[in-house]
Amino acid sequence: MTDYAPPASIQDEMLAFLLSTPTPQNIIDFHASESAQDRPHYLLEVNRQGTLSDDERAELNEASQMNHLIMRLIEKMKQRRTIKGGQENDLR
Repeated sequence: MTDYAPPASIQDEMLAFLLSTPTPQNIIDFHASESAQDRPHYLLEVNRQGTLSDDERAELNEASQMNHLIMRLIEKMKQRRTIKGGQENDLR
């Protein structure tokens, strides 16, 4: 008998990715796997139908916040690559 392992959540994938000490280019190129994206896509569809439970709404909000964080991180890495006057921009 094989143990069933549910697909990693998008949050788990992002955390594992960030803990892997990615290079700036790895961060810019990051995309969550399709299986990790399935759950947020499902939750978005249920939200459109207006039938999200409170727990699902909290899960969707968390996934949305993680997505926003990674998008900001990608944008900062892109800005950092822009060199002005021989020095990299800071990340503030």
